[in-house]
Amino acid sequence: MRVVIAGGHGKIALLLERHLAGRGDTPVGLIRNPEQAATLRDAGATPVVCDLEHADVTEVAAHLDRADAVIFAAGAGPGSGAARKDTVDRGAAALLADAATRAGVHRYLLVSSMGVDDPPAAGTDDVWVAYLRAKRAAEDDLRGRDLAWTVLRPGQLTDNEPTGRVTLTRHAGRGAISRADVAHVLAALLDEPRTTGKTLELVDGPTPIADAVQAAV
Repeated sequence: MRVVIAGGHGKIALLLERHLAGRGDTPVGLIRNPEQAATLRDAGATPVVCDLEHADVTEVAAHLDRADAVIFAAGAGPGSGAARKDTVDRGAAALLADAATRAGVHRYLLVSSMGVDDPPAAGTDDVWVAYLRAKRAAEDDLRGRDLAWTVLRPGQLTDNEPTGRVTLTRHAGRGAISRADVAHVLAALLDEPRTTGKTLELVDGPTPIADAVQAAV
């Protein structure tokens, strides 16, 4: 399976690329900075330099040639302001969907966030509010498209070792999840087409990942 991952140098993306390559798939990582290419190669991925904030749909679609699926795991990242939360977390996700449609790539996984359905509490940082709104807008945009989409909403992300056991359901409740377990769940979702059209929350839990994915469908 050839899988193109937007945000290819992110922590989750690198873990996912290594996992996919290890099982015989072909991960391709879209990156903005060419200096990150060596890190992707070390993870077993093919790096492609493509700035999703400035590329057009024709350019992005060309990078999706022969892909079986795309995953949006990009984000403006810490230190970015509200404007970039919109251009990356919403705008780039929509651009990738446009490109997937043009390239004939039907499967699309979106890494979103828990909390996007909740009104922000009083005093919440404006940039965090912008981030949640951008993620929710990206979800809403994707739901209106004729793609085989799945939205994954992880809880609080950690760099802990993976446990291989999770809670994966429509409403999981607040909790944490390791980035490595998120990566493994994304790979499992790719393998299960019956997760199409589902929005799933993900936190640590008692259930092996394969069983959790089957229970979710």
